Order: sequence, then C-alpha cells, then structure tokens
Amino acid sequence: MVFHVGNFPLARRRITALIIFSLAILLLFAGRLIQIQAINAGSYQIRAEDEMYSTRDIPAKRGDITDVNGVTFARSVSAINIVVDQTQISNPSKVAAFAAPILGLSMYEVQNAITGKLRYKKVLGNAQPAIWRNLVDAMATYNKDLTGKDLNKRIIGFFAERDYIRDYPSGELLGSLIGFVRDDGVGASGIESSMNSVISGTAGKYSYADGYHTEIPGSQSEILPAKQGTKIRLTIDRDVQWVASNAISEAVKNSRAISGTVIVMDPKTGAILAHATAPTFDPNNTKSISADLLRNPSVQDVYEPGSTGKVMTLAAAMEEGKILPTTVFTVPYALKRSDAVFHDHEKHPIERLTAAGILAVSSNTGAIQIGEMLSHDTLYKYLSKFGIGSSTGSGLPGESAGILHPVASWSGTSAPTIAFGQGYSLTAMQATSVFATIANDGVRVSPTVIAGTTTSTGSFISSLARTSERVVSALTAQQMRAMMEGVVSSQGTAPSAAIPGYRVAGKTGTAMRYDSKCHCYSGYTASFIGFAPADKPAYVVSVTIQNPHGLHAGGALSGPVFRKVMSYVLQSQHIAPTNTVIQPVALHESQLTQTGFVVTKAKA
Repeated sequence: MVFHVGNFPLARRRITALIIFSLAILLLFAGRLIQIQAINAGSYQIRAEDEMYSTRDIPAKRGDITDVNGVTFARSVSAINIVVDQTQISNPSKVAAFAAPILGLSMYEVQNAITGKLRYKKVLGNAQPAIWRNLVDAMATYNKDLTGKDLNKRIIGFFAERDYIRDYPSGELLGSLIGFVRDDGVGASGIESSMNSVISGTAGKYSYADGYHTEIPGSQSEILPAKQGTKIRLTIDRDVQWVASNAISEAVKNSRAISGTVIVMDPKTGAILAHATAPTFDPNNTKSISADLLRNPSVQDVYEPGSTGKVMTLAAAMEEGKILPTTVFTVPYALKRSDAVFHDHEKHPIERLTAAGILAVSSNTGAIQIGEMLSHDTLYKYLSKFGIGSSTGSGLPGESAGILHPVASWSGTSAPTIAFGQGYSLTAMQATSVFATIANDGVRVSPTVIAGTTTSTGSFISSLARTSERVVSALTAQQMRAMMEGVVSSQGTAPSAAIPGYRVAGKTGTAMRYDSKCHCYSGYTASFIGFAPADKPAYVVSVTIQNPHGLHAGGALSGPVFRKVMSYVLQSQHIAPTNTVIQPVALHESQLTQTGFVVTKAKA
C-alpha cells in the first residue's frame, strides 16, 4: 500500500532552497568576518583609534640667546596654559563668574575667552600650577552632586596645556636688540623676530584618549617628539653692554633728549660688542609698551650726520689726490653758494687752516671748499662706497638704507650741504661702519651681532665671514687717523673724549635735526664717533644723542660718554696703553714752519 502525504516533491525542493539560502548567508557573514579581521583589520583599527583618540601639539622649546661668553639674555622656561573648548561651555556668563576669581582675571576677560565655537582658545597663559589645581578642584566639587537633568549644568571644557614662556634675565639691558616673543610664540621684534625660524624649533605631537572631549589621564602617548630650537650666540659682551647702557641712559636723562645710542664695534671683524639704546623696554613686560619704544633706533632711525660726515668728504678728496693733511685753505666764517649762505658754528675771522685743521675745528666752510675739489659724481661714489644709501648687512630687522639722493636730483646747494654732513641721512649703525672703515685701513666690513649658533646636539657653528670692500687706500686711512687725533686735542672740538695713556682719534657732529612731523629742522643731533688706539685701532665707539635740550654740542655732550665706554672696553679687552708718541699734524699754516709737527707729502 502506498501513502501520499501532501506534495512531497514540492516540500523537498523548498527545504533544499532554505538550506542553500542559509549556507549563502553563512558564507556572506564568514566573508565579511574575514574582511574585517584579516583584510581590512588595519584600517578599522585606525578608524577606531581616530574615534577614541585625539592629538595635540607638543610645544617646542625655543633656543636660548646668549652673549659671546654664554651669558643668557633670553631663555624658555616650562609653563602651563589654561585653555578651553568653547563648544562645551553652555552658559558662558555663569562659568565666567565661577572661574574668574580662581584664575585672577576679570569676568569680562574670561567670558570673552570662553564664548564662541572654537575647540581651542587660551584663557590664561603662564599659569601657576596651583591655579590649575584650584580650578580642577573647584570644578570637581561643583560637579560631584549634579545628577539627572542637572548634569547639563556641569562646568567642563577647561584643559591644562604644556608650554614654555620666554624669560629675559637681563631685563631691559638689551631690549631693543633682543626683542620679544608674542603670546602665540612667534618673535615680534629684534633677534627674536629676525631669527625666529631658527630659534623656534619644531612642535611635536601626542595622542590621548578622548572621553567626551576630555583628556583621560594616563592615556597620553608621544607620536612625534618636539625638536628644540637652535641657540643663538651673539657678539655682544654683557659687561661692555652694561657700561654702555648706563652711560647713554644717564646722558639722555641729563640732557632731556629724545633718545640715545651707543655702538661698540670691532672694525676688523664687524662684531658688535655693545648695542645700547635709551630709552628702552623690558621684554618681560610689553603689554603697555608703545610701538616707538619697540623700534631699534640704531638701524631703523635715520638722521643727518652733520660734521661726522666730513670724514668721508676729506677721505674722498685725499684718495683722489686733491689734498694732503697739510694742504692750506683760506677759511672764512661764511660762504655763499647758489642762493644760500653757509657758515661755521662759531663766528671767527678769516683763517688759514690746513685740511687737518678744518677737520679738527669742524669748519663747514672749509669742508665745502674741499668738497668742491670733487665732481658731484665722485662725491656721490665715495659716500656710496662708505655704505650710505644701502643696508649695512647687519641682519637686524627693519634696517634702513638711509637716504642718499641721486646726483640728477641735486640742487645748487646739495653738494655744499653734503660736503659738511647734511642733505643726506644715515643710521647709527652706518655711521659706526664709516669710522670702522677708516680704523680698518680703508676696508669696510659689514657689522654683525651674530657670532654663531649652537644646535640641539651641542655643536657650535660660527657665523659666515662678513663681506668686505675696500673704500680708500691704507695710506689715506692712516693719514685720516692722524688728522682725527687733532679733534680730541686741546685745539679740537672734543678734548672731553681724550683717554689718558691712549691715543684717541674721532670726530664730533652737531647737526640740525630734521623733524618729519613738521617737515622742518628742529633741534639737534649730537654725536661723537672715535676709535682707539689711534695708531692701531682695536675698537670703534659711536655715541649719538637725539634732540638734547640745553647743551647740544657733540663734543661736550657725547665726548664724555665715549670716554667712559671706550675706557672700559680697552681695559676689559686687555688693550695695552699706547707706546707710540703722538706726532700732531699742523692745523694752521703758521705751524707748518714749527718743529714738532708732521708735514705730509703727496703720494708717489
């Protein structure tokens, strides 16, 4: 007997189809599992880490700035920044009222910092560790009893960030040269700005477990270490700098001047041993400092040199074979040229002065006559060779090239004016370089304040050799030095610059000061630039004082500053007293027949 239960062939087909479908599903899951666990395991792990972890920068420590002997002028010290994720602040005014007393800030300052949509905003830089701990404890106490719906009222979103702050141990001693660093860690002025890319180093990175935008303690892992910035060694000598700073500060204060500058330079290498300005500022506290104080006047402020410029006029004429130190000129008190009358500083009868005498007493009318022995193009050429109208190459930020108008634009009074040091402008650094050229046997070496750099591994790399250019012959430079000794003699304009035991040469300058505000001449620039020992110059010291009130003569005002600074430099650098005897060059025609005076001869 045969039994038929329903449609058995149809049921069997359905069961078979179900089994095949189930196997297909299993194979699909197995394939997906293999893809996740084997083929794409790495990418899914990265995705999971990206969702669980966040990264932050590790700030790099800026390199130190030191003097030539390693004394620190600028350094970076560890600090804590308190920062905020603004998106986690639900009630800025309430949170500001809570946090401001703890942070020591006004409610306005805190509210302004925590309001917005930024994921990162600095609230307080350079915070003391105790302030951060107090804030964390206060937030924990406030939040611990909140439950349920009140959890939205939690005060969260503040974080501590590792950082460095810039510290300047010497304060305002070298403010205008060193400069300072902005809150974002970028150099804002001075060496901090011009060398920022070298000093700043490279930031690193670390990861941390992100628990609701909160850095979970103990989860931090360094991904890329920070690279410390390069250390800068300056040519500055701190002790010489201290003496120069005190001397110019006192002179500016006593004369009620606008400003003053002292530069000490090695003429052979171009190294600057001191760079003092007054007034200056403390890089540790720049919040209320005016923009004018942040300037570096030695390279950014230009002025008409006055009689110190006569050195270039006489050197050019001597190099061209037009004069000797003993060439005699008839020198009146006043001279008319074109539509202007030029005169000397003090009224005097007509004199018979040598070229050396014209320099010693700083005669304008005598310098005009010497300048007229040169063509306009020749005079312009020598001023250019001395560096007027071009940067000194010091590398200091904002350096001005000065002003030297092309000959084509000169008027009938330009050449006479330029001959005695007005009608063009230069910086204190350029003026120092002019005298360094004479001191260095006629070779101009570009000045520098950078001795070299020290890498993170401790290797010192000396800075590149300075560029040099011959401006006048060694003979012309030697004759100019002999003539310039007369300036500090009892018959010259700067006996106050003389230093017992040493032969000193230099030149005074008392120039009318151009005021760009009124586009007129107002006040004076008083200066003295010199070197010692005169027969074998080791150092040049320039002193420039802007707009002094009362006494304003360069010799009387700047000469004593020069003497104070140069005396210390010679002693500290172990320069022995001069052993040679001064052989004065005749200043007046009458002295040419007297014994004891040098009578020069023309070059062969």
